[in-house]
Amino acid sequence: MQLAVRDAASILDVSEKTIYRWIKEGKLPAYRVADQYRFNRAELLEWATACKINVSPEIFREPEGSQSPLPVLAEALQTGGIHYRIGGADKPAVLRAVVEVMRLPDSVDREFLVQVLLARESLGSTGIGEGIAIPHVRNPIVLHIAAPTITMCFLEHPIDFGALDGKPVQVLFTIISPTIRAHLHLLSRLAYVLRDAAFKAVLTRQGSRDEILHAVRCIEGSLTPPAAAASKETH
Repeated sequence: MQLAVRDAASILDVSEKTIYRWIKEGKLPAYRVADQYRFNRAELLEWATACKINVSPEIFREPEGSQSPLPVLAEALQTGGIHYRIGGADKPAVLRAVVEVMRLPDSVDREFLVQVLLARESLGSTGIGEGIAIPHVRNPIVLHIAAPTITMCFLEHPIDFGALDGKPVQVLFTIISPTIRAHLHLLSRLAYVLRDAAFKAVLTRQGSRDEILHAVRCIEGSLTPPAAAASKETH
């Protein structure tokens, strides 16, 4: 809970006046601490994703002092896998079916993961609209996963997830990560990719795994900092 109003305004690329207005209207998740508003970075990003609010490129920057490299979205998606015709007649059944196909170490208790995902849904739908949901655990470190993954599932039948736009969900991206830092990074990158019209068209027609991964790599490649891109060209 370290973000102040100024930080939230910078990340959401709006004025501080707008932040205060959203708080007053009860739209923005905020906490009153010592007569000042504070924000949880994960909740802020999830809210922006659900409301289709563009975030500042600042959110993609690696924090100073970080030790490990940030995960690549395409690699996390390839590791987690892309699955088709996932069954289930309601949200709990779908989440169980998703967890069943996830590539997890034998040490992970899948039933525990199902319960954690259901508990997360009880706090508020992870449906972000246009038939897409991003169910994920808020604090994934308890799962002791070696590397972050994103499991993508096309549902056999659209399911009501209580999304803001009221549309049933047909595509799920489930994020599992060993650290909050990696979790936020993947969530922000996924939110960015899902704003791309061409990529959403691939999802709508349920394109092949190769098509989906190629599209993600192309979009993610556009986020490479100019300095890094120039460095690659000279080697």
